[in-house]
Amino acid sequence: MKVKICGVTTRDAAITACRSGADMLGFVFAESPRKISLERAKEIAGLLPEHIKITGVFVNETAETILRISEWVNLDYVQLHGDETPEFCRQLGVPVIKALTIREKSDIKKMRIYDCDYFLLDSPGVRYAGGSGNPFDWSLLKDTGIPREKVILAGGLNEKNVGEAIRIVSPAMVDVSSGVETNGKKDLKKITSFIKAAKGREKDVSLYITGQ
Repeated sequence: MKVKICGVTTRDAAITACRSGADMLGFVFAESPRKISLERAKEIAGLLPEHIKITGVFVNETAETILRISEWVNLDYVQLHGDETPEFCRQLGVPVIKALTIREKSDIKKMRIYDCDYFLLDSPGVRYAGGSGNPFDWSLLKDTGIPREKVILAGGLNEKNVGEAIRIVSPAMVDVSSGVETNGKKDLKKITSFIKAAKGREKDVSLYITGQ
């Protein structure tokens, strides 16, 4: 099971995630308590092993800005959480993760009109785009015929429920942000515990991190 740690803003959180077995890290460039500067994102990205994928989170941003940031930080994916159309996603010409808010079964049908690398299925946001920290009803994904190999499951995941979420949904990847935080900050112990729970085993990872 692949794991994405989103909303990374510090070097320590990034390094801990990598050493614990994370497969992807997310930088938030939209309005959010976890918004990161371009300079800090580029600095952290430069520390990571090559196999760690990096995505940038955007909400209703212009194509020019998305592509400029993508090139500057050297993103592997752009993650779009706004009202971006299928045409907009295609015209970017870079790997796209399209986030979809799941409230009811009909929301899942939107996957059919997008041609993206992954779909991030998330809970409805409260103040900002993205999850509220509460899971949506995973049973909505049953008997839908969706391409599970393209599904990144997000919204209210933590070390206690991620195993059941994986069992019910069978996603390609799970995504967590607030579920590995304490008082709004990334908690290094929670990051490690979540990754171990998601992968279902102790992971002995010893990775070279530039500058370590």
